[in-house]
Amino acid sequence: MAAKEFPVEAGHIMMFARSVGDFNPVYADAQIAGKTEVAGIIAPPTFVQSSAQYDDDYPLRPRRGVTWFGSGRSASGIAPSAPRDVEEKVHADTAAPAPAPAGGTGLHAEQHYEYHRPLRAGERLTVSSHPGKTWEKQGRRGGLLQFAESVTEYRDESGELVVTARAVGVRTGQTVKE
Repeated sequence: MAAKEFPVEAGHIMMFARSVGDFNPVYADAQIAGKTEVAGIIAPPTFVQSSAQYDDDYPLRPRRGVTWFGSGRSASGIAPSAPRDVEEKVHADTAAPAPAPAGGTGLHAEQHYEYHRPLRAGERLTVSSHPGKTWEKQGRRGGLLQFAESVTEYRDESGELVVTARAVGVRTGQTVKE
């Protein structure tokens, strides 16, 4: 999931690189970056994932006054003892509903980024997503595993494909127990 438009700003690139502990000057220093083969500030490899923060409907984005996925004592931020209908009523008047707990059967399996060229500060990307491949595999302990790929494409103002991101999710045949 990502925003429809994503501005790539030098300050955001610098903060993202710092937050992931990558202090390569090509992400923050225009003078040094200008002397490299990329000839300017570029974004780190997983930077496009931050486009989700521009999507008002992104379920993992914190919102004022709304229980946030990950903001509580439980992994979902939603008390495990709360009945499902109570949670729906609590979030009925907010901008977006709280994400429903997955019940332990859905997992993020893989993430791949294919850069077709460097992503540069100052660009404005258009973002589109579509389903990718699906497949099944028999698991050793959890029964049938169902895999689904989601493909997100990031294009520049001229429509040139800059980055292709592929996420793979997996659903297990039974509830995962902690």
